Amino acid sequence: MSETISAADPIHKPLLTSATMGLEEFQDPPKKTYWRWSKQDFFPEPSFENLVTYRNALSHTFPRLKDRLLSRSTDTNELVTLQKESENPMRKCLNWWDLMWLSFGSVVGSGIFVITGQEARDDAGPAVVLSYAVSGISALLSVFCYAEFAVEIPVAGGSFSYLRIELGDLIAFLAAGNILLEAVIGAAGLGRSWSSYFASMINTNNPDFLRIRVKSLPDGFDLLDPIAVVVLLMANTVAMTGTKRTSILNWISSILSATIIVFIIVVGFIHGKSSNLVPFFPYGPKGVFKAAAVVYWSYTGFDMVATMAEEAEKPSRDIPIGLVGSMSMITVVYCLMALALTMMVKYTEIDPDAAYSVAFSQIGMNWAKYLVSICALKGMTTSLLAGSIGQGRYTTQIARSHMIPPWFALVHPKTGTPINATLLVTILSAIVAFFTSLDVLSSVFSLCTLLIFMLMAVALLVRRYHVKDVTSKSHLVKFLMSLFIIIGSSIGVTAIWSSNGRGWIGYVVTFVLWFLGTLGMALLEKQRVPKVWGVPLVPWLPSLSIAMNLFLIGSLDYKAFLRFIICCAAMIFYYLFVGVHATYDVAHKNQESSLGNAAGVI
Repeated sequence: MSETISAADPIHKPLLTSATMGLEEFQDPPKKTYWRWSKQDFFPEPSFENLVTYRNALSHTFPRLKDRLLSRSTDTNELVTLQKESENPMRKCLNWWDLMWLSFGSVVGSGIFVITGQEARDDAGPAVVLSYAVSGISALLSVFCYAEFAVEIPVAGGSFSYLRIELGDLIAFLAAGNILLEAVIGAAGLGRSWSSYFASMINTNNPDFLRIRVKSLPDGFDLLDPIAVVVLLMANTVAMTGTKRTSILNWISSILSATIIVFIIVVGFIHGKSSNLVPFFPYGPKGVFKAAAVVYWSYTGFDMVATMAEEAEKPSRDIPIGLVGSMSMITVVYCLMALALTMMVKYTEIDPDAAYSVAFSQIGMNWAKYLVSICALKGMTTSLLAGSIGQGRYTTQIARSHMIPPWFALVHPKTGTPINATLLVTILSAIVAFFTSLDVLSSVFSLCTLLIFMLMAVALLVRRYHVKDVTSKSHLVKFLMSLFIIIGSSIGVTAIWSSNGRGWIGYVVTFVLWFLGTLGMALLEKQRVPKVWGVPLVPWLPSLSIAMNLFLIGSLDYKAFLRFIICCAAMIFYYLFVGVHATYDVAHKNQESSLGNAAGVI
């Protein structure tokens, strides 16, 4: 005998309500339009509901800041919870071949053609090849750290997500802020460089003839560059239309660039003279390391590829091959290009502004200088393409955490790309590129990049040796002591080197301390082992990465530190007034949701 349950029945009504709620959970929520502009889309957090709630939030700034400093994100939060903010998923369409050439395209730009001649002539001489080797090894160590994190946590946030999980919100925010600042200004610089190269191919006497001079504007901002704006808009438009399409265009262009680079190397060795390599160390070892800190910029960009992990078909296979394989190849290519240049031309005769073009002219191959310019243009174009998709992913994950408005986290349902996030970086880059000259944009960004790479190595060690609520207090104390010794000894040897210390005792003492700190950590039991792919020789390789990055930081001048402090101060100001309140609200909303779900299950 069946029984009909009436909705009016007070006994069975809760059962009906529960069943209805269960059905609603399996129904697709109503689709929202992608292009929307309400306040709720930009500031949906309770703290920003009105002026009263915001004042109340500001009055609790320090307790909230303490909460954010002590709290850590989790793998599940970054992989699952935050991705819901985008409403639509990014498409898994990239394999190891795509990632390898995205890395090549984002890294190999105009830097190798500009920086090599400058550093060979002014700082390292023929030993600039060793500068590239040192920087390449340091970059490769950082690549290992990025690859392990990207395999374990394949999300769009890259170092932002990894640092947020292991070192907390504030450090992750400062890292992300500096990376986005570099992305904007770096893209603007590439746009201006593209314009200069293109103009020099048409009129070699005046690389600024395509720009518009406005005398009423201050020096450094008086040459308006519409060509740079057009190039940036075109590259970013391609990036917004689809990831796979951008990847195909990138690797086709990168392969053509690689072919021209092979030609440059072969011709350089054929026409080179070993006598041009003497003396090999005209500026001594200090010049080699000083040049290494500068040429390190030629290796930056690979971190953007880690942000593509969310779109990798098989992250455990594609990311290690794509990142480690490409950076190993790039290091060899850079060293060969540097050696070819210093063999073709005596280092004292190298043109610091157009080293390779002038070198070919000096050996009687005037036509080849156009090939070099075309290669540089193609390199900058691929850097813009790869950089634009990476920058958009970084911005997306930052917006998912609500550190910036979540409107920028939305993924377009048709293209599967974060159009809003890409537009943000595009517009800012275009504005900077339109007004700002290259000499103003050539501020030293290496400190920020090297510091982030150093923090990534620290985060990897934390991930391996500390698990919250699992690691014992005595184990944590031993780990922190070892980490403190590693960082302290690395800073010590950097300080001795920067102060022109000539005695060997200081170097020996700091090296022994570094060795003992790393050995002490190696004797500790690892609290977490990577499930699929991990950095080999832990803690030795991450410890060496910390030491090398800090050493290269010490080779920079005081202006780099001043700029870094000013930028960080502005970012902290924003974080205290906006970021900390938004992330606090989201974190506690997610906690309440998790508790509610758990109670429902019980």
